[in-house]
Amino acid sequence: MATDTSAYPVRFDIDYEEQHNRLTAFFRLLLSVPIVIVLCMLPSSSALGGLFVATLLMILFRQVYPRWWFDFGLELNRFSTRVSAYMFLLTDRYPSTVDTQAVHLDITYPNAKQDLNRWLPLVKWLLAIPHLVVLVFLGLAAAVVTLIAWFAILFTGRYPRGLFNFVVGVGRWFTRVNAYVFLVATDKYPPFSLA
Repeated sequence: MATDTSAYPVRFDIDYEEQHNRLTAFFRLLLSVPIVIVLCMLPSSSALGGLFVATLLMILFRQVYPRWWFDFGLELNRFSTRVSAYMFLLTDRYPSTVDTQAVHLDITYPNAKQDLNRWLPLVKWLLAIPHLVVLVFLGLAAAVVTLIAWFAILFTGRYPRGLFNFVVGVGRWFTRVNAYVFLVATDKYPPFSLA
């Protein structure tokens, strides 16, 4: 049964840039160190951290998902997505802690009583195992593709569009699984799709 990815409550995209700065691309890992330190210092930046456990407990025992709590998780994920996009050479703009820049991530706010099964968060990680296995291989492929794109940017100043679309697709897939399992933002099973 095919899943309609356009109706999925998680939307993720990155604007394609025609030209990339060769110098910043060359030193990208070094330039990423300060913002990665900031990201690692944020509370609940780990998928298994307090944000997931607290959300699970609120849904399980009270069947509530406070809007401010959801917004915090969404903004934290938006920021980490901007950092990832910068590190994977998808954008040249240094990740902002506030502005969306070229990275667009939106998740529909769920009504915990109507949209979320209070018991499902206990087993979502188990249901997501097929996705996680596929994402391990896709993540490795995305790393290889990024290395190829790095050379392409150094020689041509451009990120080949097909490679760009693949890496963005892997990010989209990961984001959907993350919203399903760790943000507990939807009970709709993520599609097996890069689109």
